[in-house]
Amino acid sequence: MQVTILAIESSCDDTSAAVIRDGYVLSNLIAGQDVHRSYGGVVPELASRAHQANIVPVVDEALKKAGTDKKEISAVAFTRGPGLMGSLLVGASFAKGFALSLGIPLIEVNHLQAHVLAHFIKEKGKEKSVPSFPFLCLLVSGGHTRIIMIKDYLDMEVLGNTIDDAAGEAFDKCGKLMGFPYPAGSAIDKLASDGNKYAFEFAKPSVKDLDFSFSGLKTSFLYFLRDRLNEDAGFIDRNKADLCASLQHTIVSILIEKLIKASVQTGITQIGIAGGVSANSGLQEAVRAEAKNRGWDIFIPAVSYTTDNAAMIGITGYYKYLGGEFTGQDIAPLARL
Repeated sequence: MQVTILAIESSCDDTSAAVIRDGYVLSNLIAGQDVHRSYGGVVPELASRAHQANIVPVVDEALKKAGTDKKEISAVAFTRGPGLMGSLLVGASFAKGFALSLGIPLIEVNHLQAHVLAHFIKEKGKEKSVPSFPFLCLLVSGGHTRIIMIKDYLDMEVLGNTIDDAAGEAFDKCGKLMGFPYPAGSAIDKLASDGNKYAFEFAKPSVKDLDFSFSGLKTSFLYFLRDRLNEDAGFIDRNKADLCASLQHTIVSILIEKLIKASVQTGITQIGIAGGVSANSGLQEAVRAEAKNRGWDIFIPAVSYTTDNAAMIGITGYYKYLGGEFTGQDIAPLARL
């Protein structure tokens, strides 16, 4: 019997729907929201309104692209959290209504768990190797930075977490200081390739165990630019590539040092990275270098599955379906999960 999951992702500013059948993605549609660019960050009220406008056409298109009738859907998986409450409410409400109308099960999904399980998304004709258990995953996104030990598909343990800002926030907020539009990560990554990563030094926090902190780095970067601009108003424009390269190198170094420490402590050499920042070329290069030096087996999802997307919600929903982990219509989204 085939298991076909309709998945809904609406945790932040992307409305996404996907259809997963027996672990294979049949469609994965995403509607972005450019309205936030002029504000330098996501505006929650605008995000929730855009989700309301986007969700029906996105789901409709996902079903059409998958060549699937709604009567073939086995269950509906949706992001319960963490995320923006207004955005989560739109996705959860739609998922509940869809499941109720067809009399099919409802599956709630933790957004962060889904980022990790993106490693197991399959595509027809694109077979790939996947991590074996246990493995370590460095989850790096706009709002989260964690090291997680994955013991099984639905059995995970957080080994390290950020105590303040995430790596993605450091990229975006430092990028804003240099005049980049939101989100700044990809622009910084692109320009960093033309710069000298050793040109400037910024503060690296001293945080115990496997936890992270990026607030000190942001402050260091802010004060560095302030002092240089007081001396030379054109400093940023003349040194933007070197600033990007040095900032990226600092953030990546912080991430890699903790990942190495986690691998040494646990003895695990199966290593994955996930989340939007995992697409950063500097991070991927550093992980590959350490893999060569330390004998790691590394796993990086396709770029299309690193950012927020419904396919990762669908694959998580698929494994929860197999495990009989369903939820009732009284389930409520949680901004912090």
